[in-house]
Amino acid sequence: MNDTELLHLLALLKIEGVGDIVAKKLLNHCGSAEKIFQTKPSFLSAIDGIGQVLIKKLKDKSVFKLAESELKFIKDNTINLLYYQDENYPNRLKHCIDAPVLMFASGNVNFNNRKIISIVGTREITSYGSEFCKKLIEDLALFNPIIVSGFAYGVDIVAHKTAMDYNLQTIGVIAHGLNQVYPKVHKKYVAKMEENGGFLTEFWSTSNPEKENFVKRNRIVAGMSEATIVIESAEKGGSLITANLANDYNRDVFAVPGRISDKFSQGCNNLIKTQRANLLTSAVDLIYILNWEFEQNDHQVIQKKLFVSLDNEEQKIYNYLQQQGKQELDTIALECGFPVFRTSSFLVNMELKGVIRPLPGKLFESI
Repeated sequence: MNDTELLHLLALLKIEGVGDIVAKKLLNHCGSAEKIFQTKPSFLSAIDGIGQVLIKKLKDKSVFKLAESELKFIKDNTINLLYYQDENYPNRLKHCIDAPVLMFASGNVNFNNRKIISIVGTREITSYGSEFCKKLIEDLALFNPIIVSGFAYGVDIVAHKTAMDYNLQTIGVIAHGLNQVYPKVHKKYVAKMEENGGFLTEFWSTSNPEKENFVKRNRIVAGMSEATIVIESAEKGGSLITANLANDYNRDVFAVPGRISDKFSQGCNNLIKTQRANLLTSAVDLIYILNWEFEQNDHQVIQKKLFVSLDNEEQKIYNYLQQQGKQELDTIALECGFPVFRTSSFLVNMELKGVIRPLPGKLFESI
């Protein structure tokens, strides 16, 4: 996008009454932001939902001063732009009707990986929630997912830090401009996150972390991901808003159960009880429901762990594969006497333990 078009796009987005849905409607009809400002009122009025009040506001040149200031900030700070019609825009988010027309990014954000999951939850994370979050990301690391969260206290920062520990790309979706860090105590994590991932926002450098911004940014967290995971939540909270948005976008939602007496398990338990979230007790649940498969290459070898502990069912499958060599899923299920869905779950767990590996054609072999 050239500077002239970007200037007009920024100006368009600054006009009162022009949200993401209206902006997309105008852009689709006129072809570009610059042409919107050049188009005759008679043509604009023929567009469904575009009235005279909005057309009059399009003649307000004062928005260009604000746009020029933001354009300077973008240029001075080498901000990356994600426009909803460009290839670098998150693919899943592109299909959400209210997705941002334009987002700003810092760091090395790369959405080519199709495995993108959002991890959200309370800012008052317990030791139970923290340990579960860390273990979950550790077990998912073999699949190299992108970990998305909100860079807030609690679950968010635990998810980001653990992702960095396992060299996974992690993205913080923030509720303010890229000219500041919130909360300030998390500034120490910024540089490392930007090495492999970074930050994403729809808000300008003039935007502060206002309450309504956090609610608004949740649609990005939910929309760009394959699945949203709620680690812990009270009966009400921002993470439940994100879960509801994910459901609205037809995304998978997972929630970690807890004791009925625990304050920060009530939200998760309610999501599961009302069938708005899948029960999540380990990485195996997510891998099975999302039907993830390992992405193997010539340099990737899953090595058998020393002294690994297998359940009785897993041991039976392992012994069978040791004796028979590589076998198909259905054959393994039949010969070992387990239902196919349970066999699939056992096999995923055994992959994570490093004792078997998948092969093309739904084959598996012991290591």
